[in-house]
Amino acid sequence: MEFREVISLLKRLIKTPSPSREESDVADIIWAEFLRLGFRAQRKGNNVWAEAWEHDPKKPTILLDAHLDTVKPAAGWVRDPFTPSEEEGRLYGLGSNDTGASLVSLIATFCRLAQSEQSYNLLCLASAEEEVTGAGGVRMVLEALPKIDFAIVGEPTQMHPAVAERGLMVLDCVAKGVSGHAAREEGVNAIYQAMQDIEWFRSYTFPRISPMLGAVKMSVTGIEAGTQHNVIPSECRFMVDVRVNECYRNEELLALVREQVQSEVTPRSTHLSSSFIAEDHPAVKRLKDMGRVAFASPTMSNQAVMPFTTLKLGPGDSARSHTADEYILLSEIEQALEIYYDLLDGLKINS
Repeated sequence: MEFREVISLLKRLIKTPSPSREESDVADIIWAEFLRLGFRAQRKGNNVWAEAWEHDPKKPTILLDAHLDTVKPAAGWVRDPFTPSEEEGRLYGLGSNDTGASLVSLIATFCRLAQSEQSYNLLCLASAEEEVTGAGGVRMVLEALPKIDFAIVGEPTQMHPAVAERGLMVLDCVAKGVSGHAAREEGVNAIYQAMQDIEWFRSYTFPRISPMLGAVKMSVTGIEAGTQHNVIPSECRFMVDVRVNECYRNEELLALVREQVQSEVTPRSTHLSSSFIAEDHPAVKRLKDMGRVAFASPTMSNQAVMPFTTLKLGPGDSARSHTADEYILLSEIEQALEIYYDLLDGLKINS
């Protein structure tokens, strides 16, 4: 793919609204693009992928992934979010930075790499529902793919390797009391019961601290209790946002929390795991040799639902994601095309 073809594809994606769970039209575009480029496209739901050449079970497999969906336009857009416009080296449009630029750059790199067989199998996936971590996204297609040994997840990292990413658990907690009349010494106030646990969430530090991600972070982000001023509340509900480092599995951390608090604790899910790739991994070492700087990412991505080694790497800046007048620099895409190819051409990994 020539550079202007890459930009033209990105503009077509911007023109096609693709909020999470409504990616069908943009998935059609990617399907047709894989076919135009000479690949056999496959699709499940709104996830579309292709393999570079015939699969060799003796080789390790690398997956290139970037998501199709976008958030809905933020308030404050001056431009039409669905009309791509080039201005002074910037391409404006919803999804340009997050993460259309990564997607078109990975497709172009996939196409270029497919011209000469590598020491690995290579797949390229345009995935759905990333912004909502939906069941119709990556998790839907993993069983349809061959065993993956390593994946690059395209997200805006300024083409520096994000070697660690926090996992997430949202906990719904319920403190129990006994109702009574507020004017008399009756009942057990569930708010007071909850306050003890809330203080624990606020002040406790789990002992395993990651050199890249730091300690597990717990934040109480909502609370609800009481029906009227003169009734002692028998129940107090609060929610906790838990950002997990790679030192703990989500299920393990959940068990430790339940040992420490009196409230009933129910996770909304436990599948959004933290991720970490060793800095001596061949891909990370090659990127460092290219002058790229490894860092820990504060934002989540498809890495959270991928049960294999992953690296987050892509053009753009995450500070522009989900903002009004989102844009990508054309020079960032040019750089991405060079770095992705130089990283993957001749890369050797273990299966």
